[in-house]
Amino acid sequence: MRRSEIEEQNQLLLRQQRQFRMAADVVTDAFMTFPEVRSVAVIGSVAQKLWKEVPRFSEFRRARIEVWHECADLDLAVWLDSQESLGAMRRALAVALNDAFRAGMNMSVTAHQVDVFLFDANSDRYLGRLCRYNQCPKGKRDCLVPGCGTVPFNRVIDGFRPYADIVDLAADTMLYERGRGRLRSALDLPSVED
Repeated sequence: MRRSEIEEQNQLLLRQQRQFRMAADVVTDAFMTFPEVRSVAVIGSVAQKLWKEVPRFSEFRRARIEVWHECADLDLAVWLDSQESLGAMRRALAVALNDAFRAGMNMSVTAHQVDVFLFDANSDRYLGRLCRYNQCPKGKRDCLVPGCGTVPFNRVIDGFRPYADIVDLAADTMLYERGRGRLRSALDLPSVED
């Protein structure tokens, strides 16, 4: 494999992380309008400085060539005082991403590429995830998990437990806190390009 192909793949993976970070800012701006949202943080690989690894792509995997980690989706942690507006938040997320794309932002992240992890603002207790479907319940297999939809648009994933340190790690990647406003752009988080 040529060096130029490896560099092209690395640049693609860096652009992908940048697009997810742009999407984090867009979604955070949309969530800031909800009074029950206390804070928003970007978590997962989008929040981190990327690392090299042998990827899942067969041509690189066969040759054992390391490239930057692939960010597959955007993970956000959102702390809430109430879950009453989850349906409206789901709509706001989708509309904000569509509007950003139509406005010509150099970003093509869709709502199904965003996972929103919900936490209780008073106890940091994990509540579930923001559902991606436009109605609750939708009648899909996901909706059959016990507890899913008990709170409309709160998706329960069977057997899922977030990492124990997720709340501690989010302190360094917090984008918004009520009372303090916007703390930073996700684009300001550490990058291999720094």
